[in-house]
Amino acid sequence: MTSTATIAEGLCARTREVEPPADLISLLSSDGFAWLHDGIGFVTAGVVARVAPDLAAKTLAAIEHDDASGLSGAGVRAVGALPFRGAADGDLIIPARITGLDAGGRAWETVLAPAAHHSALRLPHPTRFTLRARPTRTAWRASVERALAMIHSGELVKVVLARKVTIDTDEPLDIRRLAAHLLGAQSGCFVYSHAGLVGASPELLVRRVGARVTSRPMAGTVIRDGDAAHDALAADTLSRSTKDALEHRPVVDAVVAALRESCDDVIAEPHPQVVPLANVAHLATTITARVELTGASAAEIACALHPTPAVGGTPRGTALDAIADLEAFNRDRYAGPVGWVDADGDGEWAVALRCGEIDGHTAQLFAGAGIVEGSEPDAEWAETQAKLEPMLDAVLHPGL
Repeated sequence: MTSTATIAEGLCARTREVEPPADLISLLSSDGFAWLHDGIGFVTAGVVARVAPDLAAKTLAAIEHDDASGLSGAGVRAVGALPFRGAADGDLIIPARITGLDAGGRAWETVLAPAAHHSALRLPHPTRFTLRARPTRTAWRASVERALAMIHSGELVKVVLARKVTIDTDEPLDIRRLAAHLLGAQSGCFVYSHAGLVGASPELLVRRVGARVTSRPMAGTVIRDGDAAHDALAADTLSRSTKDALEHRPVVDAVVAALRESCDDVIAEPHPQVVPLANVAHLATTITARVELTGASAAEIACALHPTPAVGGTPRGTALDAIADLEAFNRDRYAGPVGWVDADGDGEWAVALRCGEIDGHTAQLFAGAGIVEGSEPDAEWAETQAKLEPMLDAVLHPGL
C-alpha cells in the first residue's frame, strides 16, 4: 500500500460553496460514490487515489485544503464499500470531485483534480427481464435445517443465511435511476452507490462526529403490508417476539463489546425500538459512546465492528464458517461496510443491505435472514423475499 505521505504529496483540495444542483444524482459518475439520506448527502466523480481504511483519515489530513465555503463538514473524504470478508484489507477511494448538500439546503464542491467529463444522459429503460435465484427454495430449506441442527447441538446461537437473485435485462441498467428510485421509495435509509454497488440500507453501523460515536444495529424483522391495523399488530408482535429478541440481543452485545475496545462511556438503550420501513419493520437499538479525538476513525471503528451478528452470526468464527459452507455464492460487498471518512476521522458507515451489484445488463440482488432457535424455513424465505423487494422494484420499475 502506498504511504500516506506519497498519496498526499502534490494534492491540493479546493472547497467552495456552489449553487444547489437541481438533481444531485445526475452528478454521480460511473466511477463515483453516492451517500444520500434525509434530504442531505453527497455524490462523487473521478478517483485520485486509493487508501487503506486505517490510513484514510491521516492521508486526508495531510492533503493541503483551501476551504472558503464556511460550511461545516465540507471537504475531502475517503469513500467506499468494503468486502464482507476482509473488510479491513479493502481500500477506499479519494474522489476527484465531491458535491454535497447540507441540512440547510446549501451546496458545496470539493475538487482535488479535474474530474472526467460526465454526461447526465439517462439510459433507456429495460423492458425484458430474466430472473435466476440461488439457492432454490428446496435448497434453502435444506440449508436452514442444517443451520438449525448446528444451533440445536450448541455449535451456533445464530447464523445469517443469504439468497441471491440475478436479473438479466435487454438494456443496460442506469445506476443513477436506481438510486433515484430508492431515494423516493425507501425513506429512513442510507442510499449509497459505489462502483456498481447500489442500495438503501436502514442499518447504521457507526457514525462519528468529533468524540461522539453512535451505532444502531438492527436484527429481528416483521413484514408490513401498508394496512395500518395490520402493521400496528405486526409491530406489537415483533416487540414481544421471543424468537426476534433472541436474534437481536447477540447483535447488541457484540457491538457494545467491540466499541469498548476503542471507546469510553458505551451505553446501549435498555430495550430495542421497532423501526418501520417501507415494507418491513426491524428491531433496532441505539448505542452511544465517546472516543478520543486522536483515537480510532469512523472507518477503523466500522472495520472493528464488522461483521456484527446482524449479518454474520454468533459465535462469529463458527457462523462465518457455516456461511461459507451453506451459502451457494460469494457475498463480495453485500453486507459489508459502506460509507465515508474525513480528515478529522469523522464519518458515517452503514451495512450494505437491500442492495444489488450492477454490471451492464445484469443485476445481482441479495437478502438474508437470521437463523436462530425457533426459525422456520418458509418464514425465513418470506422474510428474504420482502427484503429483496426494494431492489426488485427499483430494477423492474425504476420510473415509478
